[in-house]
Amino acid sequence: MLLAALSAAQARLPAFLVAQESDFVDPSRGPSDSGGFSVDPGVFIALLLIGFVVGVAGHVIKSKTMIAAGITMIFLATIGLPLYLAVSN
Repeated sequence: MLLAALSAAQARLPAFLVAQESDFVDPSRGPSDSGGFSVDPGVFIALLLIGFVVGVAGHVIKSKTMIAAGITMIFLATIGLPLYLAVSN
């Protein structure tokens, strides 16, 4: 009996998820773009890629300073600068 109740609930679950997902698929029903965050993401992507290159080069030549610089660039590109810009606006 419990098994039958579980399978009935599982049968209804996908229909519920599809109904909920339809709110996200329709672009007119999503959140409005009211924030002042108008920075081109290309800057962050470029800093991220440069950080990876510097970090890999640091590992190749075994330079702890270059490795730390690469990690710092990756952190700034992914968390540091976007967070600073979001808080400062």
